[in-house]
Amino acid sequence: MVKITAAEVNKLRQATGAGMMDCKKALVEAEGDFDKAIEVLRKKGQKVAEKRADRESSEGAAVAKINADNTVGVAIVLGCETDFVGKNESFIALANDVADLALNCNSKEELLAANFGGMTVADKLVEQTGVIGEKIDLNAFEKLEAPYVGAYVHINKIAAIVGFTAKVNNVEELAKDVAMQIASMGASTLSYKDFDPAFIASETEARIAVIEKDNEELGRLGKTLKNVPQYISMAQLTPEVLAKAEADAKAELKAEGKPEQIWDRILPGKMERFISDNTTLDQEKCLLDQTFIKDEKLNVAKYVASYGDVAVTDFKRVSLG
Repeated sequence: MVKITAAEVNKLRQATGAGMMDCKKALVEAEGDFDKAIEVLRKKGQKVAEKRADRESSEGAAVAKINADNTVGVAIVLGCETDFVGKNESFIALANDVADLALNCNSKEELLAANFGGMTVADKLVEQTGVIGEKIDLNAFEKLEAPYVGAYVHINKIAAIVGFTAKVNNVEELAKDVAMQIASMGASTLSYKDFDPAFIASETEARIAVIEKDNEELGRLGKTLKNVPQYISMAQLTPEVLAKAEADAKAELKAEGKPEQIWDRILPGKMERFISDNTTLDQEKCLLDQTFIKDEKLNVAKYVASYGDVAVTDFKRVSLG
């Protein structure tokens, strides 16, 4: 029988993160051969992975990484089964190591095939499944490139990356604030211009249905009914729609007996309210139209503009679950 030293066990532990007894057993089975011992642990991981294949890996760690010159950013989610493991320092370290490799990859598939200490990332995750005893998956991979990229991570539960057109003064502060907005408010697109017409039509119909149902109950109780909107996105507010809204506003001012010479001072506010009331989808889903979380008097577009000649190019958000 090959004698296994404590130094050999520790070397294998450092390489794999496996427990002392598992490393010792693997070395004994491999007759002291280090590489074969790693293969033994990997096969154990494969067996555990097969047994736990139907388990949910909805816990874990969300991580964001930016390269040295802030021009490339990645956000990943390394999933596991329990919150206990997801909060473990070694698991978070593993997620960070995988994210570092992700900076040089362009897809989830490429990342899983990347070299991780002499094995692929996919094999490393299988190995760690055996070490930890839980299913481990790469649940999300997002990447973007821009003249400047910033990131924000919320307690390893949500990670956001955001790109900008220029490295303006205090861009670090701007990037952190906007990335925090993305993480907190969960925008799904940059601008209403990115919406698909069918999506807007579907959302409009669904929202009207909800309000009409609520109004049935409010009417039964003799309470004031909610306004049923015609529009929910700036994409629907064509020049013709806006012109009619302005004409209606002027008619209201005339009916109220307001002198025509002061209409120009009142109309902008009325039109701003009309647009606000009829762009609820944009305010929820479009990053640039959302109310800025640090100043409710601004939307994100106006906040970004306050930093000068800079704009958001793109953003990505990943989260557990």
